[in-house]
Amino acid sequence: MAHDPVLLSRIQFAFTVTFHIIFPTLSIGLGLFLVIVEGLWLKTRDALYLEIYRFWLRIFALAFGVGVVTGIVLSFEFGTNFSVFARMVGPVLGPMIGLEVLTSFFLEAGFLGIMLFGLDRVGARLHYVATCLVWLGTLLSASWILSANSWMQAPSGVALRGDHFEVVNWLQVIFNPTFPFRLPHMLLAAFITASFLVSGVGAYYLLHDRHRAFARKTLSMGLGFASVLVACQIFLGDILAEVMYDHQPAKIEAVEGNWKDTPAASYLFLVVPDPQHERNSYTLGVPFLGSLLVTHSLDGVVPGLTDTPRDRRPAMAPVFYAFRVMYIIGTIMFVAVCVGTWLRFRGRLYSTRWFLKLMLWMTPSGLIATVGGWYTAEIGRQPWVVYGQLRTADAVSPVPGPAVLAAFLVILTVYSLFFAGFLAFALKAIRNGPSDLSGTPVIAGPVKRAFAGLAKASRSEGTAP
Repeated sequence: MAHDPVLLSRIQFAFTVTFHIIFPTLSIGLGLFLVIVEGLWLKTRDALYLEIYRFWLRIFALAFGVGVVTGIVLSFEFGTNFSVFARMVGPVLGPMIGLEVLTSFFLEAGFLGIMLFGLDRVGARLHYVATCLVWLGTLLSASWILSANSWMQAPSGVALRGDHFEVVNWLQVIFNPTFPFRLPHMLLAAFITASFLVSGVGAYYLLHDRHRAFARKTLSMGLGFASVLVACQIFLGDILAEVMYDHQPAKIEAVEGNWKDTPAASYLFLVVPDPQHERNSYTLGVPFLGSLLVTHSLDGVVPGLTDTPRDRRPAMAPVFYAFRVMYIIGTIMFVAVCVGTWLRFRGRLYSTRWFLKLMLWMTPSGLIATVGGWYTAEIGRQPWVVYGQLRTADAVSPVPGPAVLAAFLVILTVYSLFFAGFLAFALKAIRNGPSDLSGTPVIAGPVKRAFAGLAKASRSEGTAP
């Protein structure tokens, strides 16, 4: 078991994808925040918005850079650890990954330099276009990846030909049954993550009585966005659960934590599963709440995991607790935005220290909830890598377990250094605070003016003695 290549390959991939997903989530959420803030600056010419933009641009750049580097490793792991999977699904996922590169990476690479370094070099409107296009690139990247992953969750539009899948309908592949629901769910998670990150940093400055104008504006904007986004996420999450039950009932059965179909079921917060005897050794929950949440009826029947054959069940404990992490954090978020809205109307949003401390603690909450949701989706799909078509154990490369373990230890070391560096730079930027701006800075004129200046300088050099 210690050198089981299947288990080690799964652990390695889980670690790398867990680390990676943090940074695209930040990039997507902060990218939209930067688009909004710079748009407000263009409309109002209020220097405070530009100060906010410049500050969060640094964090965005860090997250974007680390996300690109760590994402490359995932592509290689398909070949090194899951070569059977790569061969079988290559005709399906290969073109989708290629389209991600063409539509998102090229867009990001073309305009990222202008976004990061062109604020004082190009016209304000051109710079805003660059910001919008870079964010559009992150959005397209997320769309292609979620489409590919959703196809693995509910494969459609393909036929199995020998040792590989062949596409018979590309529209059914791309717009597979769960994609229209999983994509907005993931995007909302990214936007909520950025909202609480921005709010938490604003709360930090208010607690330390620093950069008060910056802090008040960012806390107000972050909470304002979160109050709408969290409500939308709760509504969409309920719909997504119903969709996933139609396509992956075992996942939802594991999420609920019941082994038998249970009428008037409790909502369980703690279970100690005993898979061998198909029962829970211990449970703790709220009576009737499970039926109410799942069936919208107090006496509705909540399905149990024994409805699924034993060889097609995911492990209950990790799926159950991963979902609880996401769900409980989401509930706390909802309470926090409700309290924040009430304090705003009472005029006490910026002075209630216990609430500011709560928001400070909630700074990384979006990332933790996102990882919990991702674990629910991925572990809940087991034992399938392509649901109902290809088992994970059959998709692994014929690589010795010790070799997989050695590679994992190297990745663990390198990624730990990456994460330490990211935290060090991000925390230093937060401690230093936003740069002081005296009025509205001078933004360079249009690009043609810059080229005219270069041409004039060239002519001057050409006529110099």
